[in-house]
Amino acid sequence: MKFGVVVFPGSNCDSDCYHVISDVIKQPVEYIWHKNKKLGNYDCLIVPGGFSYGDYLRCGAIARFSPIMKEVIDFANSGGLVIGICNGFQILLEAGLLPGAMLRNKNLHFICRFVKLKVENTNTPFTSKYDRGQIVRIPIAHNEGNYFIDDEGLKELQKNDQIIFRYHGENPNGALDNIAGIVNKKHNVLGMMPHPERSSEKELGSEDGLPIFKSIVAWLGEK
Repeated sequence: MKFGVVVFPGSNCDSDCYHVISDVIKQPVEYIWHKNKKLGNYDCLIVPGGFSYGDYLRCGAIARFSPIMKEVIDFANSGGLVIGICNGFQILLEAGLLPGAMLRNKNLHFICRFVKLKVENTNTPFTSKYDRGQIVRIPIAHNEGNYFIDDEGLKELQKNDQIIFRYHGENPNGALDNIAGIVNKKHNVLGMMPHPERSSEKELGSEDGLPIFKSIVAWLGEK
């Protein structure tokens, strides 16, 4: 199996994701430059955090039009695994691979700290190594993490078990229904604001993000 980490101008968590895949879970991984027009052979794509294109206009609004995104969209629509983290989540929303939108944090400040999450659905390629209802500790670092969707869209997310992570005990950014992470209807595309790559080694203060990557490996190994 092989992972690909998409790199945009302004990405700053790409090397963290690469490190976790290469050095922690010991899987093949390559960087994918945003101007590439061909994707190559990958089993899972990671759209990492950062400030793609300086977050001008809206977060992810410009990155959504990078040449590689057509390939990412086609890959996801064909069933390939895609995980968007923080700015990557914002890009997937702008690209239409996930429903909803991101607003400014309710307090209008950048927030960077550990938060608690509740695992809501373990029946996905990204969460099988968790227990349903498990409380995990994973950091956030964002200015626009206030997830929003209209009433009808929220009912769809709830009906289809698309809400994967909710903030637990504290909603740091005002996100609707405490939503911290969602999947698409096919459950092969995950977007989450917290950073699992920053909580995958005990030296960083938490390994609670590591099961996401281990879940992906297990799912791909069963295919």
